[in-house]
Amino acid sequence: MAIVTVENFDLKGKRVIVRCDFNVPLDPSSSPRVITDEKRIIASLPTIRYILDQGAKLILMSHLGRPKGNRLAEFSLAPVAQSLSRHLGIAVKLAPDCIGTMVETMVNDMHDGDVILLENLRFHKEETDNDASFAKQLAHLADVYVNDAFGSAHRAHASTEGITHFIGEVGAGFLLKKEINYLRNAVTEPKRPFVAIIGGVKISGKIEVITTLLNKADTILVGGGMTYTFFKAMGLEIGKSILEEDCVEIARDIMKKAEVSPCEFLLPVDCMVAYRFENNAQTRYVERDAMPSDWKSPDIGPKTAELYASKIRAAKTVVWNGPMGVFEMDAFAGGTRAVAEAMVEASANGAVTIIGGGDSAAAIAKFGLGDKMSHVSTGGGASLELLEGKVLPGVAALDR
Repeated sequence: MAIVTVENFDLKGKRVIVRCDFNVPLDPSSSPRVITDEKRIIASLPTIRYILDQGAKLILMSHLGRPKGNRLAEFSLAPVAQSLSRHLGIAVKLAPDCIGTMVETMVNDMHDGDVILLENLRFHKEETDNDASFAKQLAHLADVYVNDAFGSAHRAHASTEGITHFIGEVGAGFLLKKEINYLRNAVTEPKRPFVAIIGGVKISGKIEVITTLLNKADTILVGGGMTYTFFKAMGLEIGKSILEEDCVEIARDIMKKAEVSPCEFLLPVDCMVAYRFENNAQTRYVERDAMPSDWKSPDIGPKTAELYASKIRAAKTVVWNGPMGVFEMDAFAGGTRAVAEAMVEASANGAVTIIGGGDSAAAIAKFGLGDKMSHVSTGGGASLELLEGKVLPGVAALDR
């Protein structure tokens, strides 16, 4: 793709509108709302600071939550404006809306080096509808468009795709470029052995990525809730573990493809079982063919954890998307932690280690290991689609 980045533009004195991903978690019990994790804001700072250093007028835009076209106070970007002001050391003004006369007046009154944050894009349903008129109004605010919102790049929305049709200069920010390079290179030019770890609850959301990786990776390690749909397809007892009944045949088909693939496809050999999902619940470890019919599995077992860790430690490229179990509860976090710690060892040995956003990113944040990985993606859904080999609409729109 012929995509230019922000550093290819002459920005001095120009109005630059940047699509960021400020969809940060907020504490629902606080008033006003308090941001509980600023990682996405911090990840956007290199692009923001570069543009300001070039002497531009900077307009930032993002969504937050799912207000579904309604103007809801709990989804205001006011906490983000405060966070940005603190990190940048300058006042970041929050516009009353993202389009309209008042916003245009604020932009027209800007001086070089000023920063305005537009209010939540999704207060208008036209954003997710990729409405042309709405996109044109956003484009009218600026001379240059920069997309730095990797977490939203897999959606063809007005602020990620539509706006590019109405503005002359478009390009990628540093974060978007970094995300694409890491994830695309992991699939197209990996250092080998290349190990992919696929976990999470459902097979249904990861059929394509598993199928793609069967032809790309040297080893695939499967964990999480999807394991039990595979076990069901093998004819094993899964007790009360989670099951996607309509994906049993799909799981069987994936295993058949794995048999003729050069990729080593591994499922857990043992599991933790619990009578209920509570931290103080009675638990024990069983072989995968010995699961009690009235128990359920919240995690992989120690034999699997060591098997998977040995594969990860020997790898030169590791991509991880999806936890091994219910890591949110300390009693069931052992398998996910073992994988995370093995990735730290692999990193120390020179491997490229990539966390594909979402729950995997949340897990390593919980364990305090995020800074020991090569790259932690800011976009779960977008990272999955890149690993599947898809072209993201928000990235394709930048191709001139």
